[in-house]
Amino acid sequence: MAKDLVIVESPAKARTVGRFLGNKYIAKASMGHVRDLPRGKMGVEVDDKGFHPTYANLPDKKKIIAELTKASKEANAVYLATDPDREGEAISWHLLHAAKIPKSKVRRVVFHEITREAIQEAFDNPRELDQNLIDAQQARRILDRLVGYRLSPVLWGKVRRGLSAGRVQSVALRLIVDREQEIKVFIPKEYWTIEASLSKRPPAQPQSRFTAQLHSIKGQKGQVKIDDGSRAKELTSDLTGADYRVDTVRRRETHSRPSAPFITSTLQQEAARKLRFTARRTMQVAQQLYEGLAMGDEGSTGLITYMRTDSTNVAASALHETARFVKSAYGEAYAPKSPRFYTRKVKGAQEAHEAIRPTAIGRTPQSVRQYLNSEQARLYDLIWKRMVASQMNDALFDSTRVDIAATGKSSGAGYSFRATGTILTFPGFRAVYMEDVDNGADAGDTSDQLPELGDGDALDCHGLTPEQHFTQPPPRYTEATIIKALEEQGIGRPSTYAPIIATIMDRDYVRREQGRFIPTKLGVAVTGLLTAHFPDIMDIGFTARIEKELDEIASGEREWTPVLKKFYGPFDAAIDRAMKEAERVPRDQIDEETDEVCEKCERPMVIKTGRFGRFLSCSGFPECRNSRPLLKRVGVDCPECGNDIVERRGKGKGRGPKTFYGCSGYPACNFAVNQRPLPQPCPDCRGMLLALGRTNARCTACEFKGPAPESETTAEAAD
Repeated sequence: MAKDLVIVESPAKARTVGRFLGNKYIAKASMGHVRDLPRGKMGVEVDDKGFHPTYANLPDKKKIIAELTKASKEANAVYLATDPDREGEAISWHLLHAAKIPKSKVRRVVFHEITREAIQEAFDNPRELDQNLIDAQQARRILDRLVGYRLSPVLWGKVRRGLSAGRVQSVALRLIVDREQEIKVFIPKEYWTIEASLSKRPPAQPQSRFTAQLHSIKGQKGQVKIDDGSRAKELTSDLTGADYRVDTVRRRETHSRPSAPFITSTLQQEAARKLRFTARRTMQVAQQLYEGLAMGDEGSTGLITYMRTDSTNVAASALHETARFVKSAYGEAYAPKSPRFYTRKVKGAQEAHEAIRPTAIGRTPQSVRQYLNSEQARLYDLIWKRMVASQMNDALFDSTRVDIAATGKSSGAGYSFRATGTILTFPGFRAVYMEDVDNGADAGDTSDQLPELGDGDALDCHGLTPEQHFTQPPPRYTEATIIKALEEQGIGRPSTYAPIIATIMDRDYVRREQGRFIPTKLGVAVTGLLTAHFPDIMDIGFTARIEKELDEIASGEREWTPVLKKFYGPFDAAIDRAMKEAERVPRDQIDEETDEVCEKCERPMVIKTGRFGRFLSCSGFPECRNSRPLLKRVGVDCPECGNDIVERRGKGKGRGPKTFYGCSGYPACNFAVNQRPLPQPCPDCRGMLLALGRTNARCTACEFKGPAPESETTAEAAD
């Protein structure tokens, strides 16, 4: 008896979905995309009528396509169960054509979590393919291919070969370069503060002391500004021996609200701050939790909802389940009377989607810990706590502000000091979770407790402390803050943040030091050239507007061809002008300085590019011709410590040095393998894949050996 065929992207997802559906269905994996624009050429014909893409089956997917073609012919119906986003819709559309599946057999099913209930509901309510979503993804793919294939050769001719530019990656790079320029031109300004150590009179016990800061001077508008040390010394002298008393005490109850459940960008940001995960690492682990992991007798189960989303919406059933859990685990006082709903200002947010949450709140981090590896457990713990906290009551504080009057000893001037204190009176959601802020501290930390004070209370001063400060430049971007900036500006989409960051690092446009991005000379040169000759491409507002128009294609408000035509005409003209008018960047201006020293002459080593790629060379060239290989990142995190895996050269014998791949943290971490690690994880166990030849791979953690899965990087990054 013929069975119905279900096609998903990965074997792990196929196993989980197949187990829930039973033996009337057969589930197979496409291993990601099976068809795309051809590699090695643009593959898009542009004429007066529009844009005509030529799609080709991916060479390494021939066997998979043949299997799916055969299985679809034998099946009663074919259910396309790819991911619930635009790319998933496009994968289904390409599967339809690559495997020659008759439209009469096709059913599109969409679910945001891989649970029995969600899958059953999806299969009970199949739909047709959404052509609007397909058109939006096709427009994005063609747009990124046009930009990548037309813009990159400009860089090859004017900077050097092997470089790339992209519609989103170049804007992300510009943000980092512009921030670095702000830091360079920043001029620190000196300012001083004066703190008083005070206590209520009597008694003057050390434990009753508190600090207050000079806030204002009577007769002067606004908060006091102390520009230099002489003024600070003058004020400190006048305040020494002054009388201090409480002027006013203001007390009020304040609230702290929980954060919304995670969306893709906030998950990447918080995982970077709390777990020190890169965005790429976060998405790989989240994919594992979504697709399903073996839960003992329970079998393979999806633990979280779909992890590429920009909506904070949560299903009503999940809200009620969370409310019941909060009441049971923490008590009625911690549960709000009605569910909490969140609206987040994300440009182009697809509100039909759900936030990232556990598929079952009752599946606590402790209960699943034995089935997860360390990374999976830590990320699941973060997602679970965030969801539970989002449905708890506010934290409550008693906040006190004390204004203190002092009269200058010699001048008779009236001074005002201010002290603030906050006491947590009810933890609310903080009993479960607190969001980190960008400096790594917990948001909502309370200030020192103040003693009981009343209006008119006399105070003793135990000392005055003038302190010098300097204004600080804006901080360099971290992975969390660059993602936040891209999201706030409406640039890119949830699935693009991780690969775009990986791309600008892999191209050596930026480097990361102590968790913060610093543009290289190459990155600055590329940004300068592109900004001068392609102002639209590098304009944040223009890029965000393109994203908005792609969203309008997805919703059926626009046709995709006119959107591309409006973009391509001016872009094509700018390409021609740049090839004629742009000056070539001198090679010595983009030599990157390093901290390494030439072992022959002790001059600094710089990074240069030759016919075989990048290498280290002595800055004393041509007097000193010393050079050595440059460690090359392969775009994969070390599974043991999270640092970059780099290409290395061993000593070797016979045929010369042998290439191997090891942790950049050596010798602190000695992880090493002989084959090149791949950025995409194992489709069976999500472990590290190693390349076997050009198209095959093997897993370091399980017995998988076969075609390498499709990379998770965006098409723009690939172009």
